[in-house]
Amino acid sequence: MIHRFNKYQVATFIAALFHIIGFFGILYEHQGFFVKATVFNLLLSFLLLIWTQKDRNNWFILFFLATFFVGFGVEVVGVNTTVLFGEYKYGNILGPEILHVPVIIGINWFVIIYCCGISMHTLLVRAINRMTENTGKKPLTLKSLSVIIDGATIAVFFDWVMEPVAIKLGFWQWRVGGAVPGYNYFCWLLVSMALLAIFHFCKFNKQNNFAVNLLLIQLMFFLLLRTLLK
Repeated sequence: MIHRFNKYQVATFIAALFHIIGFFGILYEHQGFFVKATVFNLLLSFLLLIWTQKDRNNWFILFFLATFFVGFGVEVVGVNTTVLFGEYKYGNILGPEILHVPVIIGINWFVIIYCCGISMHTLLVRAINRMTENTGKKPLTLKSLSVIIDGATIAVFFDWVMEPVAIKLGFWQWRVGGAVPGYNYFCWLLVSMALLAIFHFCKFNKQNNFAVNLLLIQLMFFLLLRTLLK
């Protein structure tokens, strides 16, 4: 029976199931246990993305390495100098650290940027195909700018939704009054645009319906926790 479903559907079911378990566990059960399981959930999401990615060629590997090391690197600069994002520090929830930054944060940057990039690419391809069917001509589009700027805007929105939840669960803390500075979102925008530019110009298969679903699952997960978590 499982053969009736494609890998995108299987991956979506697994991701949704673990996020639902995590949501109710954090909200109603043993919060400490489920919060510490965040690293496992993030690694599972990462592995599902790799599994559903078609044609994992050298360009895809390059994009992954660039996203991981740039994402991790900017966090190291931010935590140790406050030049980027603002004055903050990580808690002890997210696993092993290098230079006061959890290693898993590099994976987190990849997951967010990949999902935002794939989502924007998918929306643009569908819009172009629909316009082509209606007019018979392929429209002139600003595809590069759309993927980079609009994708980065989604990434910033994702961070905005996630921030209050992450603070309450002890993932990280802001040192000045505990509030998230606007400078954090400005830096997120710049870093996301740079990484999405790499995403756009790296030549690998960018059709992955699971990545779109995972972005929606994670947004709903953090949005509901943001609303209900006390």
